[in-house]
Amino acid sequence: MGNESSNQHTEQQPRGLQKFRAGIKRAAPFASGVLAALAALLLFSVLFPGQHIMTQNEVNNTVAQALASATPRPPFSEYVYAVIQPSLILIETHGTDENGLGSGVIIDDAGDILTSLHVVANANDIQVTFADGTKSGARMTASVAENDIAVLSPDHLPAQIVPAVLGNPNAMHVGDDAFVVGNPFGLYSSMSAGVISGFDRSFQPATSPQVLRGLIQIDAAVNPGNSGGPLLNRNGEVIGIVTGIVNPTDQNVFIGIGFAEPITVAGGAFGSPPY
Repeated sequence: MGNESSNQHTEQQPRGLQKFRAGIKRAAPFASGVLAALAALLLFSVLFPGQHIMTQNEVNNTVAQALASATPRPPFSEYVYAVIQPSLILIETHGTDENGLGSGVIIDDAGDILTSLHVVANANDIQVTFADGTKSGARMTASVAENDIAVLSPDHLPAQIVPAVLGNPNAMHVGDDAFVVGNPFGLYSSMSAGVISGFDRSFQPATSPQVLRGLIQIDAAVNPGNSGGPLLNRNGEVIGIVTGIVNPTDQNVFIGIGFAEPITVAGGAFGSPPY
């Protein structure tokens, strides 16, 4: 009787009220979660007054800035150029028949300059330009024809002399980085990069009967005006003096094979001890 009365009472309740009560029961867990979150935020603000809660956009911006600051180290070529540039010399020659351009590198505190002999061999007048723009006449004070090497002594020196650091070509291997800095076609202080392609090469310049031996072969770009300039390793140390290029055509341009005299040999022109 009691159950029948109860069922009748339930059936008599409006269906809208029944749906409302069911919705309340389903919404209770969600409401509890919202209240818990609000309570947590209130507690955080009490424990850490004045603290700012980052928005999602702020988090994204912070991550982006962190990734942007994690930049890779500069390439070796950038370091090499910075090291050798103060020691680089532009050489201009004037002869009876023609003028010429070449490169050189300061090798000692006296300002002596190492270059290729063929750059200055037939010159009546030699002018050198230092990295700071100082210009001076120069004279050849030593030469080694079989290695195409010459030493120049300038008449006037700049306020600061920065000799290049000499390296050890015997520590190099085929495939090692190789850098050339010089003045191709008069474009002062230009840099090219490649690798060492071989050792102990022989080469006879088209304008000379002298066969050069024991050369370093490189694929870094070498063009007229680079002759006499430094060949460098990735530490910015001079491991050779650029001496020539091979080209099967009549054009005096680079096709991928250049040569340098090892500094262990070239340095003998000014008394540098070999490794």
